[in-house]
Amino acid sequence: MENIETGQLIKLTVNEQSKEIYVRNSETLLHTLREKLGLMGVKPGCYNGDCGSCTVLIDGIPINACHILSVEAVGYQIMTIEGLKDQTIPEEFIKNWAIQCGYCTPGFILNSYALVQNNPDADDAAIDEWLESNICRCTGYQEIKESVKNILNVKR
Repeated sequence: MENIETGQLIKLTVNEQSKEIYVRNSETLLHTLREKLGLMGVKPGCYNGDCGSCTVLIDGIPINACHILSVEAVGYQIMTIEGLKDQTIPEEFIKNWAIQCGYCTPGFILNSYALVQNNPDADDAAIDEWLESNICRCTGYQEIKESVKNILNVKR
């Protein structure tokens, strides 16, 4: 029987830092970020892409880290909540009480950041569409939406 390689050494760019790490070929980016790189802002939730608690930005686009293999992320810029330098959105979330238990907050903040960057003229329908990929178990949706609207109004 042939010896099949089950892993490899890869280089990821995470929060503007190059990380060389050995991963299994089947390892998700969620697992690598949390368990191997210690980035606890990437939260496990449903493990099937429905909740958005593991949202990261890959080249500025929100992606569920449970849906991508670590080996597929090679060559891309990965940003977790720990790497977010613009504090406008987190401050607005705090100001508007858009943080309740906080579990979903990193995913919502990264998703909101991407929305503001990619669609600064977003209307209510666009905001709703962007935010529907994340679930808040505490049902703080109105406060989250108000936070995003306030940020968009400031940027206009």
